[in-house]
Amino acid sequence: MHVMKKFISYYKPYKTIFIIDMICALIISVIDLSFPQILNWLNQTLYLDTKEAILESIGILAAGLILMYAIRALARFYVSGQGHIMGARMESDMRQDLFNHYEKLSFSYYDQNNTGEMMSKLVSDLFDISEFAHHGPENLFISLLKIGGSFVLLFTIHAQLTMILLIVTLIMLVFSYRQNKKMQETFSDNRKKIAGVNASLQDSLAGIRVVKSFANEDLEREKFYQSNDRFLKSKENNYKIMGMFYGGNNFFQGLLYIVILVAGAYYVAMGTLDPISLATYALYINIFVAPIEILVEFTEMFQKGFSGFKRFLEVIETEPEIVDAPHAKALIDVHGVIDYEHVSFAYDPNEEHVLSDINIHIEAGKSIALVGPSGGGKTTICSLLPRFYDVSDGSVKIDGQDVRSLTLHSLRKAIGIVQQDVYLFTGTIKDNIAYGRPNATDDEIMEAAKKANIHEFIISLPNGYDTYVGERGTRLSGGQKQRISIARVFLKDPKILILDEATSALDNESERHIQHSLEELAKNRTTITIAHRLSTIQNADEIIVISEHGLEERGTHNTLMKQNGVYANYYRLQFEGLDFDKQTESLLHTKN
Repeated sequence: MHVMKKFISYYKPYKTIFIIDMICALIISVIDLSFPQILNWLNQTLYLDTKEAILESIGILAAGLILMYAIRALARFYVSGQGHIMGARMESDMRQDLFNHYEKLSFSYYDQNNTGEMMSKLVSDLFDISEFAHHGPENLFISLLKIGGSFVLLFTIHAQLTMILLIVTLIMLVFSYRQNKKMQETFSDNRKKIAGVNASLQDSLAGIRVVKSFANEDLEREKFYQSNDRFLKSKENNYKIMGMFYGGNNFFQGLLYIVILVAGAYYVAMGTLDPISLATYALYINIFVAPIEILVEFTEMFQKGFSGFKRFLEVIETEPEIVDAPHAKALIDVHGVIDYEHVSFAYDPNEEHVLSDINIHIEAGKSIALVGPSGGGKTTICSLLPRFYDVSDGSVKIDGQDVRSLTLHSLRKAIGIVQQDVYLFTGTIKDNIAYGRPNATDDEIMEAAKKANIHEFIISLPNGYDTYVGERGTRLSGGQKQRISIARVFLKDPKILILDEATSALDNESERHIQHSLEELAKNRTTITIAHRLSTIQNADEIIVISEHGLEERGTHNTLMKQNGVYANYYRLQFEGLDFDKQTESLLHTKN
């Protein structure tokens, strides 16, 4: 009932269309039910009259029937046209709601769910829901009306024969109910398996460069074959049960006709039923059986739509972990003082803490650098500042205000992030820079590009700022993409800046260009830099060495070099071309 109430709520904006649709369905049903009655009436009155009377009345009869079926055609036009439009609009509303909710969900949801599966819920599931939204109520209403109406009329013609039909119909309903439960399970399994196919497809296509670089096309084909085969087996099982469902119902429908022929002949022989009434009865049987077939098809449609809508609700009813507090206030007049006070964090409450009792103070406009081996928690520390995750214990503050007491929108507007893995959206260079501030003017976009040292390159392109970058910026080099992302942050103009290994994937020449842009970007901003290349952070106001044991050392570059500890060892190893992670891990282990 909870699922159905949620589903029905999507009809509210279109209740006028829905009501007219049902009225049209009623007209169709009434006209279909009236034809045998008209024929029966003609058999008993007009067709028994004189030749002259019949010929005089036939024109009026034809005009009346043409008018009746013209009205039926208009009603069917509305049901088929506006009814489908209503279903498409409901599908669009659900798709928008689902996408809006995806945008609200926290990073933890995306850590646990595959993009391909999410796309499956957004596309294929909603198509089946749309079909059910339109055809479901209409088919159910017309079918029940026709079955109920024809049953009443059949009962008035011959009660005993109709009771026999009712018994056969009830047996058919019990059979359908049992098969229906099995179909529900298979359709739900279908949804999961096709989501697996989509997930495999998305994974392989998104990583196609890695696939080809390792010459692993055969491996990807095998992985896709496995997920595709699982879906095939699920569909085969589904169709076997559907075959039983349709075959069984078809048998019972045939049984209804057998009852008419055998029991009808018996009652004609007994004199309780005349042949003309039996003929009329047979016409109503067609009207009685046809909606039963529609109800059988409706069952399949219902199961597809219902299982899809349940998957839709699973997402819609997933509460984001990171939300605005009830009385959250906007972060305004940002100075950029940052405090991590006794911060501890674990991605899962049942797992060990990634961070334990971290304390860091950063004055406004100052820069700190976080260095250390992979897995020490550097990126996690930065992720806690814009509330991509919430601390398990302690607090993170900006200008003395706990970030949990601030609105997410204002908090994240105050923070700019430049990452190692640059994401460019499909579109033009201009579109991607303007992502930092969508309402920016062309002049402001160009000014941001100049500050990021990418303007000259852009205007050298045939289409300049209107150059299409390709999916994820595949037409640009790593350094060019990075400078576009820096221009994006220049345009955003935040007071706080996070540089997450922004140059680690670049060659030395590109790094020099990017480093100059980053230094320009960091001016008058509170900056947190995560870096493995120590040449980029020597001028930081404070360098903090972080390992899995917590904060190991802190101080300026010169101070830490004089201490001759972990950082100094890191520095020497790096410039001697050795592997920091392995060498320093040994030093940290000895120290601790």
